Amino acid sequence: MPDQFTHARPLTRILFVLLAACTAAAQTCTISGRVVDARGGESLSQVSVRLGDGTQRTITDDAGKFELSGAALGDTTLTVTTVGYHAVKLSLHLEPGETRQFEVVLSADNFRRSDTVEVSSGPFETARQDSPSALVLAGNDIKNLASVLADDPLRAVQSLPGVSSNNDFDARFSLRGADYNRIGLYLDDVLLHQPFHMLAGQSVTGSGAAFNGDMVEQLELHEGAFPQRFQDRSAGILDVHTREGSRNGIIFRAEASMSNAGGVAEGPLGKHGSWMVAARKSYLQYLISRLASNDTSLVFGLEDVQSRLGYDVNPANHLSLFLLESFSSLDRTSNKTLGINSLATAGYNYTLGNLGWRFAPSSKLAVSSHFAWMREKFDNLNVNKLRLGSGYYGEWVGTSNGSWVQSEHGTLDFGVAVRRMRDAGLAAQYQTLTAPPRLQNRYNGTGVLAGGFAQQSWTGLGGRLHLSAGIRGDRGPVNGIQTATPQASASFILSTSTRIQLGWGQYVQFPELAILTSTLGSRNLLPIRSNHVLAAVEQRFNERTRLRLELYNRADRDLPFQAFAEPRLVAGKVFVPPVSPLWYNAIRGYSRGVEIFLQRSSANRFNGWVSYAYGKTNQHDGVSGARFPSDYDQRHTVNIFAGYRLRPSVHASIHSSYGSGFPLPAWLSFSNGAYNLASQRSQLRLDYYQRTDFRVNKTWTHAKWKTTFYGELLNMTNRTNRIFDSLNSYNTTTGRTSISRDNMFPILPSVGILFER
Repeated sequence: MPDQFTHARPLTRILFVLLAACTAAAQTCTISGRVVDARGGESLSQVSVRLGDGTQRTITDDAGKFELSGAALGDTTLTVTTVGYHAVKLSLHLEPGETRQFEVVLSADNFRRSDTVEVSSGPFETARQDSPSALVLAGNDIKNLASVLADDPLRAVQSLPGVSSNNDFDARFSLRGADYNRIGLYLDDVLLHQPFHMLAGQSVTGSGAAFNGDMVEQLELHEGAFPQRFQDRSAGILDVHTREGSRNGIIFRAEASMSNAGGVAEGPLGKHGSWMVAARKSYLQYLISRLASNDTSLVFGLEDVQSRLGYDVNPANHLSLFLLESFSSLDRTSNKTLGINSLATAGYNYTLGNLGWRFAPSSKLAVSSHFAWMREKFDNLNVNKLRLGSGYYGEWVGTSNGSWVQSEHGTLDFGVAVRRMRDAGLAAQYQTLTAPPRLQNRYNGTGVLAGGFAQQSWTGLGGRLHLSAGIRGDRGPVNGIQTATPQASASFILSTSTRIQLGWGQYVQFPELAILTSTLGSRNLLPIRSNHVLAAVEQRFNERTRLRLELYNRADRDLPFQAFAEPRLVAGKVFVPPVSPLWYNAIRGYSRGVEIFLQRSSANRFNGWVSYAYGKTNQHDGVSGARFPSDYDQRHTVNIFAGYRLRPSVHASIHSSYGSGFPLPAWLSFSNGAYNLASQRSQLRLDYYQRTDFRVNKTWTHAKWKTTFYGELLNMTNRTNRIFDSLNSYNTTTGRTSISRDNMFPILPSVGILFER
């Protein structure tokens, strides 16, 4: 008997352990699931998932999956978070032996907070898929490329393949040799005039976008042969879409850095709408004032406030309202060396209101209408508070665009737009404090620009062929010139990985009222006319990686130009320009080149692009007979961006740009260490531009709020980059000149912090 008991004890112990384990298992449960991105539904890896106080936690795998075993019973909280995304917290009640599965949707910080996945056409295509040359920028890329220092969405656009920008202080950019004034900036279907923080009436000024990047959901850059739904621009289009506020609860965000401070609040509006308010103030002027080599108008302060409301009246009708008020100011009165014609104080005020209505009575028809008003005011004074320049621009806009899905193969797009504009202003120069000023320019006029378009798209061959053709008609704002411009594009999917895109289009851009009604201009000036042709081949290595090669040619004519506004040498003698040089439709020319880039668009692991662009833009002045490169003719441009989520709470990115240099926009030569007037324009170039920036984002998630630290190092190589400021003076006998250039940012660290609740 004793031996039997002795042998039974180990078995008893094993049975006891198994019974205890089964009892414990019955008192716990298992939680598993998958985490996906709200934009497109991509699975998210490197996401932290934890229960309760965090003693039980895990990280999602490459497929976005997670599993937590042995979860304690009762009430608890499942917290899902990663850097660059809104945290999601789910309240749970766990029963014995229960197995729970979840699909958790995370929304990027600058994407509207949502519990559902927004179906998208793909990471590279626009929503309409009717543009043969478009780049899409969305999600955290907008924030990471905007820079900690400026936090400007247009800085992100400067980093896109094919875009040139060699000015650290200016948010504007050039595209294929064309200046920014030929690129249309649309905000929620409305073409904006000058939506910047800047100083108007200045030949050289810094600038920043007036709208807040935290309210931007997606940017689409159309580089050539763009659809005819876009009006009155001849080189390219930047289409900006703002986001709605959160409908799932109130969110507060406060952000501060060494150059700016601001905040965003958003939340639900009843059961069917949302609201959002944002405000910010910049202190960048104090930094730039210590970096600029000259005391110029690059140094100014800015502040703005904006809001957006959205409401579903019923399933077929949605209303939205966007409001923006922004201010920019300059004060150089402490500078005791300013002359009588030097800018001492200045102010620029931009206001925008945009009321939208989307009517979708069925899945086959949708009409989006907007009624908007915008206003710009500026006033520039000298040290004696005498006016050097002032201006007012106002515009009422009515636009309505519709889309009718005729069948699974065909869609008809159509629309009309009416813009009623008023523009008035002056520029003055003083000889003495007592004598009246000499007016250099005065303009004052009103006009109505009206137009419409129709575009038919067709898809065939099982979705492998997409054709689009449209026509646009417009009537000029002052002289009543009527234009008709066609456009067509084609996309061929040759295989699952290879596609070819072709595009052709004609475009017109009417001169500004400030030129048409100027004492230096004429109401008979013609609109700019441009013909675009492009061809592209694209190789897809997978759903999110592509290699693209694009060839383009743009032919321009009737560009307005002051042919005799600049000093030069004519037959060996110095030509002194008249006091009031006139505007002519003087310029015609071409821009042609090639762009190639490798891009990966993903919320996981590596994300970014490597791009190279070669371009040549030549112009011919038909009035003076001169031939010269465009002011923005940059032959070689390289843009590189790479981002990587190192850990659930750490994201690092690097951006590098190289430009071979813009021409000096003047009739200059250089010899014996000095600049002299020349008989040819734009033959000298600035030295090459190169800047590399590194950024890291680190997030801490607390019980009720999230903290994100931003660290950035601008111009890591400490490259001395310069821009051309002005031609200051010249000797009418010898032709010897004096010019000014400004230095851009040196190596510069910047930090910021964000609190979100």
